Amino acid sequence: MGGQTTPQMLLRFRPDVLDLKPKVVVILAGTNDIAGNTGWTSLETIIGNIISMAELANSNGIKVVISAILPAIDYLWKPGLEPSLKIISINKALKLYAKENNFIYVDYFSSMVDDKGGLKVPEYTAANDLVHPNKAGYAVMEKLVEQAIKKALTK
Repeated sequence: MGGQTTPQMLLRFRPDVLDLKPKVVVILAGTNDIAGNTGWTSLETIIGNIISMAELANSNGIKVVISAILPAIDYLWKPGLEPSLKIISINKALKLYAKENNFIYVDYFSSMVDDKGGLKVPEYTAANDLVHPNKAGYAVMEKLVEQAIKKALTK
């Protein structure tokens, strides 16, 4: 659901994921929290909400793929928040958590970041967006997530 934050995702995790009993769940979340879409949220809370989703999935026999948050240099609908370092910090914590818990981590960030810490323009996003991938950006993500899902299914 576009624009949702991790607390909103956590609330709907049971009906939208657990009740459907998928083999694998891919969790990509956090940038809307950083943007303050539902108010200020600490980085620790964002990480904790993602960990809660991963633990719920795992305890229900669902393989977990945790995604890196995509790079963002700014949010045009809420400028000045300087999200790039926050994203790097969360991604670092999620990568470590995934490793420690034998989950798959899919690193979109490294493949899509520019030299300023944002999503590459115009390769992967439009200059009037900076956050949402374009068709080429989604193609990069698709290749990476397909590999991650295959790896999760063989664990």
